Amino acid sequence: MRELVEVLTKALVDHPEMVEVREVEGETSVVIEIKVAPDDVGKVVGRQGRIARALRSVVRALAAREAKRASVEILS
Repeated sequence: MRELVEVLTKALVDHPEMVEVREVEGETSVVIEIKVAPDDVGKVVGRQGRIARALRSVVRALAAREAKRASVEILS
């Protein structure tokens, strides 16, 4: 899951070398933290949050396969 989010995020931003993705896994939940350069935050969020919503949907679908709940946090 972490690898997929990292590949997708690096494709969106201008500074892919600054992208860091952390996966914090609990018993029944997973939190994906995406850290990008401050000027790339808008590209990851997208207009009206569409790209962020799409990333969250993909992560939730992958987590559902493992019977877990997932969330995505975008940090700068």
